[in-house]
Amino acid sequence: MSRLFLKNPLAILSSGAEGGLVVEDGRIAELVPAGAAPLQPVDETVDVSAHVVLPGLVNTHHHFYQTLTRAHPQAIDRELFPWLKALYPIWSRLEPESFRLATRLALTELLMSGCTTAADHHYLFPGGLDDAIDIQVEEAAKLGIRVTLTRGSMDLSEKDGGLPPDSVVQDADTILADSERLIARYHDRSEGAMTRIALAPCSPFSVTKRLMIESAALAEQHDCRLHTHLGETEDENRFCEEVFGCRPVDYLEEVGWLGPRTWLAHGIHFTTEECRRLGAHKVGVCHCPASNAVLASGFCPVNDLKAAGSPVGLGVDGSASNDASNMIEAVRHALMVGRLNYRSAEAVTARDAIQMATEGSAACLGRTDIGTIAVGMQADLALFNLDELRFSGAHDPVAALVLCGATRADRVMVKGEWRVVDGMPVGLDVARLRAEHGAAARRFA
Repeated sequence: MSRLFLKNPLAILSSGAEGGLVVEDGRIAELVPAGAAPLQPVDETVDVSAHVVLPGLVNTHHHFYQTLTRAHPQAIDRELFPWLKALYPIWSRLEPESFRLATRLALTELLMSGCTTAADHHYLFPGGLDDAIDIQVEEAAKLGIRVTLTRGSMDLSEKDGGLPPDSVVQDADTILADSERLIARYHDRSEGAMTRIALAPCSPFSVTKRLMIESAALAEQHDCRLHTHLGETEDENRFCEEVFGCRPVDYLEEVGWLGPRTWLAHGIHFTTEECRRLGAHKVGVCHCPASNAVLASGFCPVNDLKAAGSPVGLGVDGSASNDASNMIEAVRHALMVGRLNYRSAEAVTARDAIQMATEGSAACLGRTDIGTIAVGMQADLALFNLDELRFSGAHDPVAALVLCGATRADRVMVKGEWRVVDGMPVGLDVARLRAEHGAAARRFA
């Protein structure tokens, strides 16, 4: 097993590693203090004195397929419910090849932004796209990025009082059977796993109570996580009160989801008491600052949730409500939006925002082997250089990544393997991907 020494970083988000770190067998084997040398011989040394070294960023909420409908004229400048109603009929035309390209492009964009683990919430299965999650597994493996792929679902259509049209929903039996198939085939519970499966009924306004309850039972049986949208808009609150006779957090408890196996997307419209309840049960929340701003949904109370005990992670959300798949940009969005929400420059620091995208996100996914730079952790790293004009004059390199607006990583390592070098994904023709994906997207105009 070769030992790789990343030597003398400009800055590193780990105490005691100012002189660098050693990677061996896909893990961090040693932290090297400033001015010291590795304790054991190394086989290769890479000078990272021009780089800021972060734990690999972890994206905890996305919809890869939405890269095909960014800035769509039928949906721009709308809030969530009308935005969804405009796009559901367009998304119903999704088919395997365009979906594959959408997934490949989203994962590539994430990697180039310093993301090493991505969770996707795929809930659309129009006819012919039964193998959507299988396609995502294949594409992630080719790129060498870690994934938690959620078997999303919708079984409550317009005719039954839900929001989505009949053309994009499935029946509960089909959903549950496919969930079991995917767990059996792909869900890896081991340390260092590259692929995990979670169950993710889409939202209160698109799934039945039966599906929520039986998904929770299935997750308990197979030791996988649960994910859904919750607390995103006031419209959702009103829907829950009218249909279920309670607020969304009450509904979550009623269907057996109020526990540490669950992480939620958005979490904006929670009361102080609801934040306390979620924290007491260790329910995770993925903060999606860009999407929340684009759709004018509101502010996630990240500090209240963290103070209550909830893990709080970060997500880019769908690339039609962001409209990007860029994790380091999402870190900056989290800082800006957080300060606006709390009306305080001290409420969310640059390091707080990075923590959401690393440790916080890893906790949301139930991972204890990623998210920090420490001995024994997986060697998932994002290296950024500060050679662009935007960074000239910056005195705190870590804060500069956030405050000066970093947009892409120079190098990215996943499980000890370089997946991005000199800003470009290894072994992938980006120009060809752009052309093929662009051609596929034109079919959704």
